[in-house]
Amino acid sequence: MTIATAQLANSPQNSFAVNGRRQSFFEDFGIWKEAPVFTGTTKFEPLPDVKNIMITGGAGFIACWLVRHLTLTYPQAYNIVSFDKLDYCASLNNTRALNDKRNFTFHQGDITNPSEVVDCLERYNIDTVFHFAAQSHVDLSFGNSYGFTHTNVYGTHVLLESAKKVGIKRFIHISTDEVYGEVKDEDDDLLETSILAPTNPYAASKAAAEMLVHSYQKSFKLPVIIVRSNNVYGPHQYPEKIIPKFTCLLNRNQPVVLHGDGSPTRRYLFAGDAADAFDTILHRGQLGQIYNVGSYDEISNISLCSKLLTEMALVPAAVPGDDDFRKWVKYTHDRPFNDHRYAVDGTKLRNLGWEQKTSFADGLRITVEWYRRFGERWWGDISKVLSPFPVVDGYEVHSDKEPITDLPQPAVDAEVQVSKKRKVEAANGQAHA
Repeated sequence: MTIATAQLANSPQNSFAVNGRRQSFFEDFGIWKEAPVFTGTTKFEPLPDVKNIMITGGAGFIACWLVRHLTLTYPQAYNIVSFDKLDYCASLNNTRALNDKRNFTFHQGDITNPSEVVDCLERYNIDTVFHFAAQSHVDLSFGNSYGFTHTNVYGTHVLLESAKKVGIKRFIHISTDEVYGEVKDEDDDLLETSILAPTNPYAASKAAAEMLVHSYQKSFKLPVIIVRSNNVYGPHQYPEKIIPKFTCLLNRNQPVVLHGDGSPTRRYLFAGDAADAFDTILHRGQLGQIYNVGSYDEISNISLCSKLLTEMALVPAAVPGDDDFRKWVKYTHDRPFNDHRYAVDGTKLRNLGWEQKTSFADGLRITVEWYRRFGERWWGDISKVLSPFPVVDGYEVHSDKEPITDLPQPAVDAEVQVSKKRKVEAANGQAHA
């Protein structure tokens, strides 16, 4: 493995405190050696015109699964370059298991810096780009929307212009199902041809990035593919997201805090299945196409709490509204706007041979076990990020001081509350009684 850029070893975000002592991310010992090495399961005949693959955001959650998968599955075929600025939610622990692999390189860089991007593309003769790097936590986008526009829109523009300059052969852009906006209970799952109607600054920035990708395909014939995925979960996810955050809180014997009434639903896909999807799209996807990555596991936030309480043996057969459930589940105010649900149709990708292999029960069991063993040490002290609405300032995370209550909180928009009523009653049982 090689590690690029001189600034890397001395930058403050690349060290963390353990028992009061600063440790470098490059120390070749520690928690990562205790952890299992997760990858996907797919393997294809290598593509003759693909050799050097740059994966942006490679030290982050979803991208690190693909970095490990491609590095370990195709050691003689592909060289993998993980390009990451090492933001607050990234960790080189996510790819340390690859340190001794000859076909793996970590390159620190910022996608919003054109010279750093072009330097990486040219230095490693990159022919294929997977663009994952993004600001992705919706809660933060309400208070720091400029940052999301800068990274997700301008950063994508920099990558596209740089890719055009060096003649990239494949540019695979990772978007989100949130670009479609909210999907009502009675509506059909959305196809790739559906209208984009984002409802929050994060989703809007990802939709805007897609427009740039599309424009470079049309104007400059850049060979692109766009991927829109459901929520992905699993080991290595920074605990600002609901599953790792709630698992870590419960592991500390602390209650979890739901936003609003807990009724919004999300479809969850295990990270190993997501890695398989990206591998499938690389080897079988058609340039110029868009692919939804859709899961069948749709779960409300409040039902997710029940599953976690049961999985962690805190409340056997946890039922919303029961006294034991109320002990572990609290509430705070909702987001300014919280989409009730997303629902995409993944038939197009399944026609390429991809399938969801991991049930939610199995994926949750693997995830909970990983966070029980490693969650408290993987990123250093995570206490501040476990608050309901943490605030991020640069590389620093600060706790919020939002009020917490035993009672479900109404949605901000009364119209939205009416649309949620059916799901609330089904998910919460007697919680409002």
